Amino acid sequence: MSFEKIRKIPGADEIIQLVPMSTELVKIKAKRDVELREIIEGGNDKFLVIVGPCSADEEDPVCDYVSRLAALNEKLKDKLFIVPRIYTNKPRTTGEGYKGMLHQPNPDEAANMLDGILSIRRMHARAIQESGLTAADEMLYTDNLAYCEDMLSYIAIGARSAEDQQHRLTASGIDLPVGMKNPTSGDFNVMFNSIQASQASHTFIYQGSEVKTSGNPLSHAVLRGSVNKHGASLPNYHYEDLKLAAEMYEQRGLRNPAIIVDVNHSNSGKRFAEQPRIAKEILHSRGYSERLRRMVRGLMIESYIEEGSQKIGEHVYGKSITDACLGWEDTEKLLWHIAENV
Repeated sequence: MSFEKIRKIPGADEIIQLVPMSTELVKIKAKRDVELREIIEGGNDKFLVIVGPCSADEEDPVCDYVSRLAALNEKLKDKLFIVPRIYTNKPRTTGEGYKGMLHQPNPDEAANMLDGILSIRRMHARAIQESGLTAADEMLYTDNLAYCEDMLSYIAIGARSAEDQQHRLTASGIDLPVGMKNPTSGDFNVMFNSIQASQASHTFIYQGSEVKTSGNPLSHAVLRGSVNKHGASLPNYHYEDLKLAAEMYEQRGLRNPAIIVDVNHSNSGKRFAEQPRIAKEILHSRGYSERLRRMVRGLMIESYIEEGSQKIGEHVYGKSITDACLGWEDTEKLLWHIAENV
């Protein structure tokens, strides 16, 4: 065994006291949470759009981007419910590379996870304060949920995590919408097993205590495409894929059957510029089928201020250092198109 202790990480209660949510921000989040719950439950016809950078690596451009979303949201809020992506933990296929702000609050410097946790909270608080929008983040590590759950309105479980027992059980105790992605293999049964598990009550060990959860009825499906044994991307956003997911929901009898489609990742083959075309096809499928119009309740889009991606150290303001993203101009056009066609 070769573990070197670097520094003690305080518990969540202590961290939250160091960077608290003001009463004003708590009220903003509570109001947003109610509306988002209604969308997932089917009682609100607004279309959910979870949009933003592949990874939130720097506070200033992230908050600038979210404020731009907020200005657009004011114009589109009768049709859309916009949730900014502020993803601070990044899964790495080989374990190498930038793992997100949680690990490196400054991508040019060494890892410092205590500073990372504090930086995440400061960024989320600033984004809410400046925009009035509460964000989505990925629960890559279940132990870290307690450090920022009070600031989020949506939590994603990634393709590699959806099969993990601890992620499923932890999701069953979250009082927010949790999107379960299909695994990289593309097996819908795995995704629906994850949803079924997270909608049920469980007893397990969480953060040093034996806990019992009530189950999360807001857990739902996220289609993100898959990868075959040769490494080729296979999309699952076509009409037949959406229809199959809807049928499997009905067969399982799960609560609040909602489908969100991730228009990047394996659905686009990581070709970021394909996202608008894919989004338009999904909207067409919703228009063709009343069942899909009810069940397909949103999209995930990767977008930032500048299109494409850059290497760490290039320092182009508002440009992704992980997966390539749509630029702001194309994002704005796409959100207008979505609002006009839902």
